[in-house]
Amino acid sequence: MNYQETTNWMFNQLPMYQLQGASAYKEDLTNIKLLAAHLGNPEDQLKCIHVAGTNGKGSTSHMLASVLQQSGYKVGLYTSPHLKDFRERIKINGKEISEEFVMEFIAKHKSFFEANDMSFFEMSVGLAFDYFASEKVDIAIIEVGLGGRLDATNIITPLVSVITNIGLDHTQFLGNTVEAIAGEKAGIIKPKIPVVIGEYTDETKPVFLAKAEENKAPIYFASDLIDQIYLSDLIGDYQFHNKKTVQQTISILNNETDFKVSTEQLKEGLLHVVKNTGLQGRWQQLGENPKIICDTAHNKHGLSVVMNQLKNEKYEKLHIVLGVVNDKDLDSILPLFPEDAQYYFCNPDSSRALPAETLQFEAKKHDLIGEKYNSVTTAFAEAKKNASENDFIYVGGSTFVVAELPLN
Repeated sequence: MNYQETTNWMFNQLPMYQLQGASAYKEDLTNIKLLAAHLGNPEDQLKCIHVAGTNGKGSTSHMLASVLQQSGYKVGLYTSPHLKDFRERIKINGKEISEEFVMEFIAKHKSFFEANDMSFFEMSVGLAFDYFASEKVDIAIIEVGLGGRLDATNIITPLVSVITNIGLDHTQFLGNTVEAIAGEKAGIIKPKIPVVIGEYTDETKPVFLAKAEENKAPIYFASDLIDQIYLSDLIGDYQFHNKKTVQQTISILNNETDFKVSTEQLKEGLLHVVKNTGLQGRWQQLGENPKIICDTAHNKHGLSVVMNQLKNEKYEKLHIVLGVVNDKDLDSILPLFPEDAQYYFCNPDSSRALPAETLQFEAKKHDLIGEKYNSVTTAFAEAKKNASENDFIYVGGSTFVVAELPLN
């Protein structure tokens, strides 16, 4: 199989949350442990930072990778989902894994994957661990895919565990209260391993404290501990807490491990995240006159911050290109959007996409008015056609929507 055929085969190995939704969620770690053993437990050769959270874990992971790269280390970075190409998920010092390595890995282990019903995500995690071990990275930043306790990445013993924040998302299997979701995310806390909490609430803090105490794990609440915050090229308002989380994590590495990062390297790393890691889709500007911003925020917690930032922008008219997936709680996210905007409801190219017609109908109940379009491309083109140079275009609602934009 060539690269395209290989990734097509991977995507077809069910279950895969990004395409299927809730039915992709597995109830234990048996499969990934079986795969790790088959591969010779490459994760045991890695020094890692493990990053979980409802929002911000991707940005935080990329910031950490950038800072450590800036400090001269060879840094593996595993994140999900990807926007354009599967290889975005697995990088070393900002360079994507080669097509050849992906093809050879799948070809070598394909019969094992099939015999043991390995999911797309399990194969991806195994591939990342195998790649980072074979390339002898100094440190690997490993982002949780979903939840924490039962996530396939949760077989590592990291140097530091990081939980960015807790919000109501993926409630169909993580729980329908923030306390329940915090309990799932806190599942990455390991015995005697320091844990950094980026944000907390009165409901979630006791959950984290109890889990840390149970594991005798030192716990650090970054929002309380970090006063001076450095600048970053990731400019969304929500990066405020992510930067604190990164700075606290780096402080722990400096104090408790052999990894050393100077203040200057920390500052430079935060300033060059996009250049060092290739991160895209976080309050990313795609044009000016009219100003065009896209963002992958897709749940109430993330969208509330983004919509507040939108209120601070200056424009004559606001155009919003919006698409979502079919498991979104529309009654929780649609009220966050401004009524005084022209909407372009669209179908992202995914089997999980909510039809634009349905989104248009539901949005009208919240006085959000606009036309429906069969594709993101068509909706985006229409918004650009209608917008004057002093207008503002926002594109988002789903990672799938942002993935179809011309990002480079």
